[in-house]
Amino acid sequence: VAAGGKSIVDHVSVRLAAGEVVGLIGESGAGKSTLGLAALGYLRPGCEHAGGTVELAGQDVLRLAPEALRRLRRTHIAYVAQSAAASFNPAFRIADQVLEVPHLTGRIPAHDDALARDLFERLELPDPATFGTRYPHQVSGGQLQRAMVAMALASAPQVIVFDEPTTALDVTTQIEVLRVIRDAIRSRGLAALYISHDLAVVSQLADRIIVLRDGVLVEQGETADIVSAPQTVYVRSLIGLRREAAVAGAAQAFAPVLEIEALSAGYRHGPDVVRNVSLTLGAGRVLAVVGQSGSGKSTLARAVMGLLPARAGSVRFAGGVLPALEGRTRDQRRRLQLVQQSPDVALNPHQSVRETIGRPIQLFFGCDAAETERRVRALLAATELPDGLIDRMPVSLSGGQKQRVCIARALAAEPDILVCDEITSALDLLVEDAIIGLLKQLQTQRSLAIIFITHNLWLARRFAHDVAVMHAGCVVEIGLSGDVLVRPAH
Repeated sequence: VAAGGKSIVDHVSVRLAAGEVVGLIGESGAGKSTLGLAALGYLRPGCEHAGGTVELAGQDVLRLAPEALRRLRRTHIAYVAQSAAASFNPAFRIADQVLEVPHLTGRIPAHDDALARDLFERLELPDPATFGTRYPHQVSGGQLQRAMVAMALASAPQVIVFDEPTTALDVTTQIEVLRVIRDAIRSRGLAALYISHDLAVVSQLADRIIVLRDGVLVEQGETADIVSAPQTVYVRSLIGLRREAAVAGAAQAFAPVLEIEALSAGYRHGPDVVRNVSLTLGAGRVLAVVGQSGSGKSTLARAVMGLLPARAGSVRFAGGVLPALEGRTRDQRRRLQLVQQSPDVALNPHQSVRETIGRPIQLFFGCDAAETERRVRALLAATELPDGLIDRMPVSLSGGQKQRVCIARALAAEPDILVCDEITSALDLLVEDAIIGLLKQLQTQRSLAIIFITHNLWLARRFAHDVAVMHAGCVVEIGLSGDVLVRPAH
């Protein structure tokens, strides 16, 4: 596959047998998703088929007529996307979308949702009988990702392409989802291509592993061989990063920059999602907020940013109580910036990288075109994005590149506080390492305070000074990261 005269996937061969899982790993931009989408006969806009075949059920899917390709996708192959929030239609209930293909093909009668309830129960989603009646925005990111797995299984395909399906899940949920995926593949004799940047995740599921870098296959073999005795420096670096663990320093006095006091928040007429939460963020410190999917981490972030009004309690900043978003001054908005979990939802698809990063520069500082250009290019360099991406649209960027654009946009406002909501969940280990290094550097240079929301305990221990653990909407433990994560009391 090529784009703009440059090869994105170069002479890569993959074979899948029934009941087999092949793991496809590599850093952001390696061509993993491009290869996975090609398996469905789909090429992203701007991409072209440069050679080779994709054979499924005895047919070359890249040469099928549109109607024949649609029939094949409905019955033979399914796709689980990386960003469920961007893939579900916000205007339809979840069960209607999960069962759309089985209804269209006549596999199950119209209005029969027993299959959806069964899949929701197997994927351990809350209240399986009523879960499907909700809209996508009414469930957590991890729950929505599991609903997408249910949608793929609902059509009873022979092949499933999993494109980073567990990046939004906490460790305990991830293990359960991987177990369900593995059982479904084995029991139904499915073939699966499992795309991920996390070698540890792939090794739990895959029979064989293929490693891509810059669109080229650099190593392949049995999972046990790749994990225990990798042959290339690149794969050894992927394994080595997970084995390192830097522990945050000892306790020290710090001035509070943000104080959350007895905060409770929820959605519309539903119950409180965040309940009586009190936290203090110190100047120049990183506070990690960890917890399972659905524990209230992202809801807490929205309440701090003013996107969700508090039902009780308050958020104090710079000596005063912060109102809801519509009541905040422009300077208050500038000084608190949010980097969201899903860049596909956070970025405007009709704005280039230049426009996306340049907008807060012009809005908050009134810079002219020349100064805006200089700052945008400096932020691209700071977030390790190639200068040549400045006029690209989001659709032509990899997941990791899009997330770095979101980080650059937040930094463009020169904030005092950065709220990072699972910002590395879609990044491979090497890019994640670079982003964490960048945030550490910014924290030192600018005395930047960071609320770092994550389900990755390893990352929290490595990056954060302090850790707050959330469970069922409450903070159940808080303290220095070395104490909480090494000697937990809860």
